[in-house]
Amino acid sequence: MKALIDTCIIIDALQDRKPFSKDAQQIFLEIAKRSFIGCITAKSITDIYYLTHKATHNDETTRAILHKLFSLFEIIDTAAVDCIKALSSPMKDYEDAVMSETASRNALDYIITRNVKDYSQSKIPVYMPEVFLHLL
Repeated sequence: MKALIDTCIIIDALQDRKPFSKDAQQIFLEIAKRSFIGCITAKSITDIYYLTHKATHNDETTRAILHKLFSLFEIIDTAAVDCIKALSSPMKDYEDAVMSETASRNALDYIITRNVKDYSQSKIPVYMPEVFLHLL
């Protein structure tokens, strides 16, 4: 089983953003235990770098965090076709439509995000972290 982990979940875990961090950190733990394969898009990596560097103010620390993420998560590419298909997606939020198209093209089983309402028309089932953890 493979799931796309949205950027917000990664940042919740890394920055201990309450009240969301507990479930986000549990998602990390389940991936480490190989309960499922967690994926991050290459497109998300730059956002994660930016937000993490903004919090740490240290490039070396931020890069070390990315190295850890790369060892834990599978990184999948966002392709031009994902961006093009997202333009005609019924999803209103373009960025989320791109994520959904990327997940679909990579045959992922789920998307895990706190932003489920914007993914309501996703081709891939979408779950809040706490709901997904309950399903495991």
